[in-house]
Amino acid sequence: MANNHDEDTEWNDILRAKGIIPQKEGQITEADIIDMIDEAILKRDAKNYEQKTVDELDELLEEGGEEEERMLMEYRQQRLNQMRQEMSEDKFGEIQHIYKTDFIREVSDASKDVWVVAFLYKESIPVCKLMGAHLATVAARNKSTKFVKIIGDQCIPNYPDRNLPTLLIYGHGDVKAQLVGASQLGGLNMKPEDIEAYLRRVGAIKLPESRSSKTEEVKQSSIRSSAIAALSDDDEYDSDEY
Repeated sequence: MANNHDEDTEWNDILRAKGIIPQKEGQITEADIIDMIDEAILKRDAKNYEQKTVDELDELLEEGGEEEERMLMEYRQQRLNQMRQEMSEDKFGEIQHIYKTDFIREVSDASKDVWVVAFLYKESIPVCKLMGAHLATVAARNKSTKFVKIIGDQCIPNYPDRNLPTLLIYGHGDVKAQLVGASQLGGLNMKPEDIEAYLRRVGAIKLPESRSSKTEEVKQSSIRSSAIAALSDDDEYDSDEY
């Protein structure tokens, strides 16, 4: 009589253990149990890794096996990326709309760590619309400076429309400059560069490194051209003497 491989007999168990006949479908082997235990340990350790610092992960790297090393390297890289993000200056780039209740937290307190430009406006005033659009461009170019906007009379009760738009520039926890109206920037003829130039003068934004380099190159080129011209004049003068 043919042997029924699906029966739970001692003989079938021996054959299965030696790999002569296949394991029963759905049956959990000792190897499966070991794999499940290993997976549970890795998941448990993964939770612990998330709480560790980069230095602690480095210490574990020196002690762990290949699989643990792979996981530790992943978590180490995640922590490094997180730290770089936290340390990055370029974390703004947009104009954040705020209300009066937000002002101390989003402007006064925030300016202890970064420069903050507060834009007081009224939507129905054309020059406010223009400045708002230009400020969006300026904010995108200068992501290390925080830009916020708030309706004028919500920020300062009874603030007159004739003073709008107004820029309040905060740094080191205090007001460093203020611009009332837009006439100094050209009024309805203002450009984003006009706003940038003003904010640069008061220290709220820095000239990007690439543009600084370009400006320096232009300056050096101008100096070289002047020097060459001066030498050429000297040569011409000398030749006339002869």
